[in-house]
Amino acid sequence: AFQSETAPVVIGVVGESPMGPELHRSIMGKTVNGRALEVRQIGSLGELKNCQMVFICSSEKKRLPEILKAVGDASVLTVGETDNFTEAGGMINLVREGNKVRFEINDNAARRVRLKISSKLLSLARKKGGA
Repeated sequence: AFQSETAPVVIGVVGESPMGPELHRSIMGKTVNGRALEVRQIGSLGELKNCQMVFICSSEKKRLPEILKAVGDASVLTVGETDNFTEAGGMINLVREGNKVRFEINDNAARRVRLKISSKLLSLARKKGGA
């Protein structure tokens, strides 16, 4: 959901990002479907619903239920990097396996907030389903 025709795609980051300023640099000047990409460090849970995607860092593991509850039924893609992230209601979890990064998808959580994850992406996921 966007506030206007020209509003950017907002990626909110909650917690201490291991990517730090690198994420900001990597998307600077990039667009998706004509919309600029913007990364914002989230200072309060009230800002979450102003994002299209929220990355929840592992530093926020103890606050995960509170953060997911604050997102609620907003159409916001939640991405994390914490054990049991998808089981807790998150949508995409990044998992390190040796030197590779894999991902798990909770398609039910995405559908619950009217988001559709492509069948191609679902077929690549390490574990599908979820809560």
